[in-house]
Amino acid sequence: MFFKNAHVYALHDAPPLTDDALTGMLEEHAHRPLGDSEKKRLGWTKPGGPGSQVRLHSINGQRLLTVLRQERMLPPSVVAEEVEERAADREAAEGRPLRRQEKQALKEQVYEELLPRAFVRSQRIDVWWDTVRSRIVVNASSRARAEDTLDLLRQTLGSLKVTPLATQVTPTRAMTEWLNRSSSRPGWLELGDQVELKSTTGDDGIIRARQVDLDGEEVQAALEAGRQASKLAFRVNESVSLVLGDDLSLKSLRFADAVLDEAAQDESGDDPIARLESDFLLMTQVLARAVEQLIDALGGEATPALADGEAPDMPAPAADDDADPLYGDAVALVTSTRRASVSGLQRALKLGYNRAARLIESMEAAGVVSPMDTNGQRTVLGGAA
Repeated sequence: MFFKNAHVYALHDAPPLTDDALTGMLEEHAHRPLGDSEKKRLGWTKPGGPGSQVRLHSINGQRLLTVLRQERMLPPSVVAEEVEERAADREAAEGRPLRRQEKQALKEQVYEELLPRAFVRSQRIDVWWDTVRSRIVVNASSRARAEDTLDLLRQTLGSLKVTPLATQVTPTRAMTEWLNRSSSRPGWLELGDQVELKSTTGDDGIIRARQVDLDGEEVQAALEAGRQASKLAFRVNESVSLVLGDDLSLKSLRFADAVLDEAAQDESGDDPIARLESDFLLMTQVLARAVEQLIDALGGEATPALADGEAPDMPAPAADDDADPLYGDAVALVTSTRRASVSGLQRALKLGYNRAARLIESMEAAGVVSPMDTNGQRTVLGGAA
């Protein structure tokens, strides 16, 4: 039970839930098999696997929850090939080319017919709820997967106010400084051998390097040319190595041999659940310390309203007030990405939770997005009404 990735979120006004109450809520939103016509479904499963009877593990204020995500994989090329074949048959039969709207309708028909036969991919996503520090950490491969998981947790609890972890100094600025000046690096930090450097103008692409000397001439030359670090590999306290992203995500987590040896020497015996909880508690101790040191090195934690130039959260307008000035931008984002989530708006538009949630509610009222379904998801229905 050691995370490979960590997307860290600050939890605001956490609901005062007992473990028993939370377990009951998880049961109500437990995973069930994916229906033939469903593309994706998320639900809570048991962290210890099928043989376990426990849906929530809680040790010393640290909670472990697990989401089972199932998604039907229907390759776009398969759909396109079938659409082209059917379109050609219809054009030959009717003696005319199909209009764009007709091809789109044909594509939707093909998709619906092929979806029940698509391969189903399952993925387990672990969630660490730190009730001591009021944080939630999601072990997901991408920010989008983490936000899907938070949407499910939000639906499960009825309300969940979280924002991505933010610091006074941006990761890009700090990582670039650490590469430029060795004297600026914290004493606990040991550089790794992986880096990603972005151009400040965005015109020169991205330089990605692995197994290189980060203090070497090539990296230093790129920095002198004005590039900035967007990803950087390093080790913390000789206990865990990671790749820090410019969004404060922690990827490629690898715990040191000393930590793994300590886990192996645990006296839990052959009880898999006891071993799971012991490993989880050890992991949270090591990772929590690493996160705290990283936050300190980045100038301390910032409130959501001060992070990266974000404007303060706005009060809800009265019925006769003008609409939120960012409503148009929010609609454009949702309709272009075909994703409607509160956390997605928070991250893309740099908003507080309350304002992002109101924008989603306004879009629902306007018919831009559907109400939340049983999976905690919303369907993008179209443009602004």
